[in-house]
Amino acid sequence: MKKRFLALTLSALMLFAFAASCASNTDDTSGSPVAGGDTSGGRVYFLNFKPEQDAAYQTIAAKYKDATGVTVKIETAASGTYEQNLRSELAKSEAPTIFQVNGPVGYAAWKDYTADLTNSELYKHLGDKSMAITGADGKVYAVPFVIEGYGIIANNKILSAYFALDGAKALNVDDINSFVALKAVVEDMQARKAELGIEGVFASTSLAPGEDWRWQTHLMNVPMYYEWATNGTDLSDEAATAEIKFQYGDNFKNIFDLYLNNSTISASLTGSKKVDDSMAEFALGKAAMVQNGNWAYGQIAGVDGNTVAAEDVTFLPIFIGADSETNQGLCIGSENFYCVNGKASAADQQASLDFLAWLYTDPAGIALVTEELGFIAPFDSFGGDAKPSDPLGSQVVDWNGNTAKSNVPWNFTVFPSQQFKDNFGGNLLLYAQGQMEWSAVQAAVIADWKSEKANAG
Repeated sequence: MKKRFLALTLSALMLFAFAASCASNTDDTSGSPVAGGDTSGGRVYFLNFKPEQDAAYQTIAAKYKDATGVTVKIETAASGTYEQNLRSELAKSEAPTIFQVNGPVGYAAWKDYTADLTNSELYKHLGDKSMAITGADGKVYAVPFVIEGYGIIANNKILSAYFALDGAKALNVDDINSFVALKAVVEDMQARKAELGIEGVFASTSLAPGEDWRWQTHLMNVPMYYEWATNGTDLSDEAATAEIKFQYGDNFKNIFDLYLNNSTISASLTGSKKVDDSMAEFALGKAAMVQNGNWAYGQIAGVDGNTVAAEDVTFLPIFIGADSETNQGLCIGSENFYCVNGKASAADQQASLDFLAWLYTDPAGIALVTEELGFIAPFDSFGGDAKPSDPLGSQVVDWNGNTAKSNVPWNFTVFPSQQFKDNFGGNLLLYAQGQMEWSAVQAAVIADWKSEKANAG
């Protein structure tokens, strides 16, 4: 399978945004920040999407006030509640002045609130301009601010102990280069968990409502990548993604079953588990592996009693048994785009743009982005020495630059809706609890995708 480089894939996704926004912003519904305008009395209120980044943003707000005297209000939505929080907050008189969307679908939902960022410093410094989301008028309304990666996070210390056992199914991490190899290692480790001092190979599969995004979005991205790549689907063509076959559904089941059957907990308990529970199990050495992204390192390091040293944290690709997966890399891309509230006052918009410009172009801001947020930022203001210091962020940079591997793009930005994801997550829980057959899960995925795409249209 031909390599699909990240920049080209993201470019294709942004073309989708152009097609999807036929009823896009107009000068009447979207405000425009005043370049160099008066910021006196300007208000900055950022509604943050990821709970695990709240502490870092609070630190940034404090540093910005020290440097400029301007107060930045940071509010963070609870996991799985961002859309409803955004809807509620935008209806208030003192609404957020900066908010996030997760790609073309998110932009389509909130485009009436987005200001024109074409002349902003943030957009001017974006390395690959095609990554930005534009409206039908050709103006820029959302700018990506981070490149991230996810896969299977593994504890190298535990893996090394396993590799040293007689009869181990692999001798090193490089031997785990396919689903067949991963399955053999995982099942053998689970059988010998007492020798390894773990409660299970994988941390618990979190399927509590709002805590299932690792499966209904991130894991689902892998089979959909292979389906669209196999069929040569043009993701910029809205009609081409109106329906899916879920032809790699059994491959999804392969890896999902591996998670469920080789875990720290019984599959029947997954409905009570949250992402924080999973990360704590990994951090405390109860599990050897957990699916998550580079943003999770802060969670791992921050767990009281953490036993996992930075040098022992490593990434494995999410193998599902597809063809040519021995060359597969991590899932790397972006669903994180800043928007400025076009309905805010000109002073509020300018103050918000000034904050974002400082954060991504000023040396003090750049250091905070790199060290506190651990972001791999897509801006030309970040030099080579701005590589994240945490091990997972650093590895994403290495994987992204590894031309011998084909990283999986974040195609889930074209998934139909949050409702589709929630339905899928609910059905995955029923399947895990033995209340739904896999064939019924597959049928529901196909039907829900079609109906949600139609509703979005």
